Amino acid sequence: MLVLSRKPGEKLVIGSGVTVTVLEVQGNRVRVGIDAPAHIRILREELACWQEPAEGRDGQLDPTPEAEFA
Repeated sequence: MLVLSRKPGEKLVIGSGVTVTVLEVQGNRVRVGIDAPAHIRILREELACWQEPAEGRDGQLDPTPEAEFA
C-alpha cells in the first residue's frame, strides 16, 4: 500500500486518466473528487462488496478483481 500526504487542492494521478483531488479536510473526514473516464466504475468499498463477481471468458470466477479495470 502506498501512503501519501496531500493538502486540500492537491492531486494524485493513478494510471492514465484517473485523477484524485483532495477537496476538503475537516477533523477525521476527507472529501475527495475523482476524475476518471466514463468506462471506469468507481464504487465505495461497502457497495463493491454487494456487486456480483466478474466472470472470466470460460465462465469461471476471475480471481483478479482489477481485471475489470484493465
